[in-house]
Amino acid sequence: MSATRERMAALKARLEASSPAPPPTPIEPVLAPPRRVFPTPKTRNRFAENAAAHTTALVGIGHVGTRYATDVILQFQAELAVAHQAVATELSESFAAQHALLPLQSRVTSHREFLLRPDLGRRLDEASLARLRSQAMKGIDVQPILADGLSATACMGSGVQLLQSFIRECEAFGLSVGTPVCARFARVWLEDEIGETVQAKVAAILLGERPGLGTGDGLSAYLVHAPKLGKTDGDRNMLSNIHTRGTRPEEAAKRLAVLARAMLEQGTSGVSLDLGKLAKELGDSGGRGYRAPQERVRLVEVPT
Repeated sequence: MSATRERMAALKARLEASSPAPPPTPIEPVLAPPRRVFPTPKTRNRFAENAAAHTTALVGIGHVGTRYATDVILQFQAELAVAHQAVATELSESFAAQHALLPLQSRVTSHREFLLRPDLGRRLDEASLARLRSQAMKGIDVQPILADGLSATACMGSGVQLLQSFIRECEAFGLSVGTPVCARFARVWLEDEIGETVQAKVAAILLGERPGLGTGDGLSAYLVHAPKLGKTDGDRNMLSNIHTRGTRPEEAAKRLAVLARAMLEQGTSGVSLDLGKLAKELGDSGGRGYRAPQERVRLVEVPT
């Protein structure tokens, strides 16, 4: 054996003699898994119970170890699929003609471009602009616009119903309503160019809102006074969650007509619009209190 190996062996012997290895630690027995899955009606806390009555969010869902319960995961995945499907759906080119609406399209040329280029969805293409100038009524009080937005599913669902109800409510107030139009690949600010082109006092775009979990059929409405290119979000008033489980289209149409009338009377919109005197007509949209809880739809049922 070489001198180096002898020295290494001697060093190892001294170290082991001065610091022997500790005895092995006995392994504790593995506990059996719990027979109940948290939460149960007895273990869900009071805060979660109260909060769940005012929101469709997942509150107090509990867990099994470090993971959510199976039914919670399945429900989340199902609701996410609903949102993805709503965003992926395209409004057909024939939809406007089927409902006797003047067809318009933004400068977007494909659904993928629509998702990636919001700026192109805020302006009309040349053909639509020419069609609007030649076929639409001019100098009206309210210009109604139905659009796909981020959920063509919502537009094709209750969009026409909301549009027709809104027109009736505006006419009941004695307001002149322009030629109803339908815009594909539209963003909210598209109402500025449309309203300015037809010289409308108020433009109202009703479009599919950004889907949430399990809510791919929701509509939003944006109204602006004296529409023109360059208006900002602070110049608009908006009503969202328009669907059967939120604000129903018939009720939303009444509130939107009230907003349009108020804009014409006050000569403004957005943050400068005084909503104080409209609380009764706007319902919970005009106040700051809690809204009635929405119904959460169970998409997946796990047998017990």
